[in-house]
Amino acid sequence: MLVIFKSKAGADIIMFEENAREILDLFGKDIEKGIITAEQTDAAITTLEKEIKRRKQIEAEEKAERERMEREEQERKEKEAEEDKDKDPFDDRKKEPPKPEPPVSFSARSYPFLQLLKAANKKKKDIYWGV
Repeated sequence: MLVIFKSKAGADIIMFEENAREILDLFGKDIEKGIITAEQTDAAITTLEKEIKRRKQIEAEEKAERERMEREEQERKEKEAEEDKDKDPFDDRKKEPPKPEPPVSFSARSYPFLQLLKAANKKKKDIYWGV
């Protein structure tokens, strides 16, 4: 399901329900239908910016751990390759599948909504959805 956020302050923002829910849960808002009033936008901006900062820290720690594990795996493969020197160099049965792309970060997904919040705050407009 998609959630469409609307405001007279800017263009509509369309999000998958699961991503919209992550943001709306921060504000205690229902996913089905709701409003962030112009008066609530300042507090919503602060809340969302704090969550973005918190998530960026977590994502940085997770990335560092992934990189550490990849380095260890690469070292293991290099050691294995050194031991397998005498094997057929054209034997490519050990080819690995491509690495999956990292998931889109919370900050990247929430950025358009944050910009809409800021525009709504500046123009004193509400943001609503599910209507």
